[in-house]
Amino acid sequence: MKRTFYGAVFATIAAPSALLAQDQCGEVSMAEMNWASAKIVVAASKFLLEQGYGCDVAVVPSDTTPAVTSLSENNEPDIVPELWPNSAGVVYDKLKQNGKIVELTSVLDPGGVEGWWIPSYLAEEHPELKTIEGILENPDLVGGMFNNCPDGWGCRIASDNLSRAFDLEGHGIEVFNHGSGETLATSMASAFESKEPWFGYYWAPTTPLGKYDMVSVDLGDYDEESHAANQNADNPDPKPSAFPTAPVLTIVTKEFSEKHPEETQLLTNITFKTDTMSSLLAWQDENNATAEEAAVYYLQNNKDEWSSWLNDDAKEKLSALLK
Repeated sequence: MKRTFYGAVFATIAAPSALLAQDQCGEVSMAEMNWASAKIVVAASKFLLEQGYGCDVAVVPSDTTPAVTSLSENNEPDIVPELWPNSAGVVYDKLKQNGKIVELTSVLDPGGVEGWWIPSYLAEEHPELKTIEGILENPDLVGGMFNNCPDGWGCRIASDNLSRAFDLEGHGIEVFNHGSGETLATSMASAFESKEPWFGYYWAPTTPLGKYDMVSVDLGDYDEESHAANQNADNPDPKPSAFPTAPVLTIVTKEFSEKHPEETQLLTNITFKTDTMSSLLAWQDENNATAEEAAVYYLQNNKDEWSSWLNDDAKEKLSALLK
C-alpha cells in the first residue's frame, strides 16, 4: 500500500508542474550509479530539473568506472550526481586536468564517512567508550569483540592495520572478520534489539546508520601519511589514524556547464547531509519503497531545504508543492 501511495503522489505532483515547464533546457543525460543513495539523488535531481527547469532527463544506469570511461571517450553523460572520486582512478584525474568536467558540489555533506562505532546506549552508560583509549582500557564493556570490515572489501586492509596499530587483541578484544556486509549489519541489528554491547567498523550513508543511533569512536587525529600506509596489507608497522571523510561530488561536463548555467547552479545547490541520506535509506528499507518514493518523501518533508536550491522561475513552477 505504501509503495502504491507514494508512487501515486509522485505522479500527482509531477503532472501539474510538467504542464508549466517549457522546453528551455532540452535533453540532458544523467548517470545513475547502482547504489541506493545515488538512486535517491538522481530521482530528486531529475524531478527538479524536469518540473522546475523544463529539462528532459534521460537516466543512464552506470557505475563509477563506466561513467568515468564514458566521460573520457564520449563526453557524456552530462551529469553524474553522485561520484566518489577516491574510487574513480587516473582517468578521472585526467578529465580534471584536461578541463573536460566541472566539480560542482559535495552532494553528501560532509561526504562518505567511515569509522569504528558503538551504540548510543552504550556511550551514554559508559562515556569513556567514546574514545579508543577508553575501549582499550575496558574491553569487557564492548563485549571483548571488534566487528571487522567484511572479507574482500577495500576498507578491510585499513581496518586490519588499525587493529594492529591499536593492538586490539593485546588488549583482550577479539577481531571478528565478517564474511559479508549482511552479517556485519545483522550483528549490529541484533545487538540493538537486545541492547547488548557492539563495537565495529561501519560507514555512511547506509541503512543501518539511519536505523540505529550509533556513536563514532574517537580514534585520534587523521594522519595522512599513516592512513596512506595503512592501505598496504603488508605494512610492517601500522600507525593509528582516524578515517578521513571521502569526498562525494556532483560533476558535469564542461559543455553542460557552459550551455546550462541555471541548471548547473541548481545542481551546485543540491546537497544532502550524510545523516539525512542514511535516514532516507532507512525509511526506504522500512517501507519497501523505491528510490522515487524516497525522493517524494524527502521533498514532502524538507520543503524549506530544497526550495532554497531553486531559482525564482522554478519556485513559481513548483509553488504548489511549497505551500
